[in-house]
Amino acid sequence: MNEELRARLDALLASGQRRIVGIVGAPGAGKSTLAAQVVDAVGTRAVVVPMDGFHLAQTELERIGRADRKGAPDTFDAAGYVALLRRLRTEPGTVYAPEYRRDLRNPVAGAIAVPSDVPLVVTEGNYLLLDGDGFAPVAGLLDESWFVALPDDIRLARLVARHEAFGKSPEAARAWSHGPDEANARLVAATAHRADVVVREP
Repeated sequence: MNEELRARLDALLASGQRRIVGIVGAPGAGKSTLAAQVVDAVGTRAVVVPMDGFHLAQTELERIGRADRKGAPDTFDAAGYVALLRRLRTEPGTVYAPEYRRDLRNPVAGAIAVPSDVPLVVTEGNYLLLDGDGFAPVAGLLDESWFVALPDDIRLARLVARHEAFGKSPEAARAWSHGPDEANARLVAATAHRADVVVREP
């Protein structure tokens, strides 16, 4: 994590109030990597709450005919995600958030605890700056948004490797990365101008 980002974290933590940082980027850009770097830098003062916990369940995606485009904006419970961010800003006590489990292909409710004394919440996902599909309120609930930009060749190579690691054949991994994932990546790229800072090296 570079010096500019560390200075931004220090300023947020110095406020004395809970702050929420959103890390945005296309699939495979390195959002989770940067979120982990933030936690490494500030320790127990931060908790990561990924947007991916709001994936619709695989059975629901199959029921509504969207399983073949999982990861698109309308395959998430955007309203649930917005409601969680609002709770994280205002609710006393521990707030519990869901976590997406790639091995199960489903989210798990209540998997991430955010105690009331944690001053920094890091949320990461593709659509934090999107205007449509129910995500429009998200940007206004963030104190800062960081957009992670990675060269497409590196990002796509990482994405293919990730899909293979979770059970797809090399052919299927490449087809998904260059198909549904890439369609989503183009949508995400169009939101970069709304970010407070663009991160080139997560």
